[in-house]
Amino acid sequence: MAVELSNKSACITPPCPLVASCLTGSLSSLFPKATRSLRRWCAAFNIFSLVVAMFVSFVLFWRQTATHSIQQYLWARIPRSDFRLKIGLIIDPLTLVMSILVTTVGLPVMVYSDSYMCHDQGYARFHAYLSLFVASMLGLVLSPNMIQIYVFWELVGMCSYLPIGFWFARSSAANACQKASVTNRIGDFGLLLGLLGIYWITGSFDTYELCDRFVELTSSGVVNPIFANTIALLLFIGPIAKSAQFPLHVWLPDATEGPTPISAPIHAATMVAAGIFFIARIFELISTLPLATSTISWVGGVTTLSGATLALAQKDLKRGLAYSTMSQLGYMVLAPGIGASQSALFHLITHAYSKASLSLGSGSVIHSMEKVVGYSPSRSQNIFLMGGLRRCMPITGITFPPGTLSLCGIPPLACFRSKDQIIAESWLNSPYLGLIASSTAGLTAFYTSRIYLLTFEGDFRANQINYIESHISLPSEYVIHSWGGDQLDLLTRRTSSNFASPDVEREEFAEVANFATVPIPKRDRSYERTIQSYPEPKLLHPQESNFCMALPLTILAIPTLLGGLIGVDSTREGYGPNFLFDWLISIPSFSEVNRNFGKLSEVLISSIPSLSLSLIGLSISFKVYGQFGKISGARGNGKLREGGVVNTFLVPAGNWSMNRGYIDYFYKIYFVQSVISIGKLISHFDQWIIDGLINVTGASNLSGGESIRHTKSGRISQYLFGLIIGTILLPQLVVDFPIPPLP
Repeated sequence: MAVELSNKSACITPPCPLVASCLTGSLSSLFPKATRSLRRWCAAFNIFSLVVAMFVSFVLFWRQTATHSIQQYLWARIPRSDFRLKIGLIIDPLTLVMSILVTTVGLPVMVYSDSYMCHDQGYARFHAYLSLFVASMLGLVLSPNMIQIYVFWELVGMCSYLPIGFWFARSSAANACQKASVTNRIGDFGLLLGLLGIYWITGSFDTYELCDRFVELTSSGVVNPIFANTIALLLFIGPIAKSAQFPLHVWLPDATEGPTPISAPIHAATMVAAGIFFIARIFELISTLPLATSTISWVGGVTTLSGATLALAQKDLKRGLAYSTMSQLGYMVLAPGIGASQSALFHLITHAYSKASLSLGSGSVIHSMEKVVGYSPSRSQNIFLMGGLRRCMPITGITFPPGTLSLCGIPPLACFRSKDQIIAESWLNSPYLGLIASSTAGLTAFYTSRIYLLTFEGDFRANQINYIESHISLPSEYVIHSWGGDQLDLLTRRTSSNFASPDVEREEFAEVANFATVPIPKRDRSYERTIQSYPEPKLLHPQESNFCMALPLTILAIPTLLGGLIGVDSTREGYGPNFLFDWLISIPSFSEVNRNFGKLSEVLISSIPSLSLSLIGLSISFKVYGQFGKISGARGNGKLREGGVVNTFLVPAGNWSMNRGYIDYFYKIYFVQSVISIGKLISHFDQWIIDGLINVTGASNLSGGESIRHTKSGRISQYLFGLIIGTILLPQLVVDFPIPPLP
């Protein structure tokens, strides 16, 4: 009975953050001045509510280790009808693991946001959005039926719309949240059609019941295979949009327009994780349909590769991490398509902590950069204006590499084992999928290490670029190429026509430009004499974030470092449906690692193929960007040697990445413009045909009334004249048109 009561206590996990969100939002809207003065108390209340939800999730998780049971608690919503809907909650390993993931990621993000958003006028509103986001995801994972899942699915989508458009006065943020909403509506409509189709087949919305009935009916041949695959693919359209799969991925990079702390739950534990969770929940249903599973695996494979290629040359820090999320989500969708749903869930968990650490680390960097380069996202998020931040921000510089190396698949960090399992299963299923998964591992190592090197290594470049721009009226993209190559020689050639004495002043200009990009300790006295007429501005450098922002980074670094050891003993065969649950509760201690050293060595040896590709990607990135920012100031020659190879051989890839794969242009031309054209056509049809008919009818009635009004003048002479005319004409009309006799 104690276990039953404790399991029922899971029903308080979604209401805790929900009540906090409603109270905070109500106070913020009804009493804005009082809320601003008590905003720290509002934040503390939201944090406390999430702590309660996390505590309940952990208690139920440990109780589940002893029972290994699946329990449902349902209440009849429509008791007296043929259609009976029951709402409630389900307690199973997948639910508890996801609830722990959501709360343990959401809590550091909320603590982090307390400091990150402290100067914003919408401080309380942001915490209300964040709590509502967490409550929606908790309600989704605890839902026992498809109707309840769909309600919370829509609520999660709304909660992504609100934070993305948090700074709605900025046009880019308003457009981004609308783009996310419209894109997800496409997926939600497909999901709704799939739910109606599955109810038509099985007559039930209960998750376990409909999966069992669907498998039974399809295996016995009662359901047409084409119709069954269509229903499964309609259900899959929802996760395609929610988890940013190709071709409905276009909303995810623009979601970075919201405040940086919201990127962690969107990219890690809530928004994009909802699609993967839904696939895992209905995996038994889709696993019996070869066409559906093949389609799912190829969608995941294409998303994995395209996300990696789109991240190659991004200069926006948050956008590069967004495309990284897209690529890793492709792995998670690829895995269920080839029958490795447990590996997909394991990669979802390991990636969540790694990406949350990177997202909050990027927020720490951006928060510090804003004080140096201003609050424009094009400058504060530009990795080519960064560099050398490891020395300025030691805590952020220490916690960022574990997340980077984890995504690269370096053992024993979090993602190494989960990614290696998916790659191995891909090769067993299809050599083409295996090639895609393996090549993406190398690309991932390249672009993630590129982000780290350009952000934290080398010398701080913002002051150098500012110095050039203070004397040369050209934007920074003319000074630093987005791939890392220096274009000072091009800049010199473009401006040489402005000099009155080309031979003398061109040389002076080149020396000034080169001096500005040389680190201060390496400047030569001759250069100082050359630019005496150009006073050097005061140099500013970023500083480490405060304790409330540094503490969540440190906490999230712990599972990022140790999470990969969870799956060390995963090579055993014959695991059942609770294998992931057993996996997560068997984190070995150091003594167990020593006893199982042989198995650990076997796992590491099996990881050598994918690890070698990751090391190749790391090596290329270090070769190209390892010395970026440490420019040798040769007189009159400011060209960076490292950028030559990249600019020569990878220009098409760079253009593909910087133009976002031209997919947005395609949508704008063929879909957006088509919808606008159709809308204009309908508007003209409504204006000239429908409104025209109504207007013509009204004008006819008006003119007829006016003409009749003039005939009714009230003069008796006119009435007598009309009577005489009628008397004369009436007999003639009777003769011409005789009236037939009555029967």
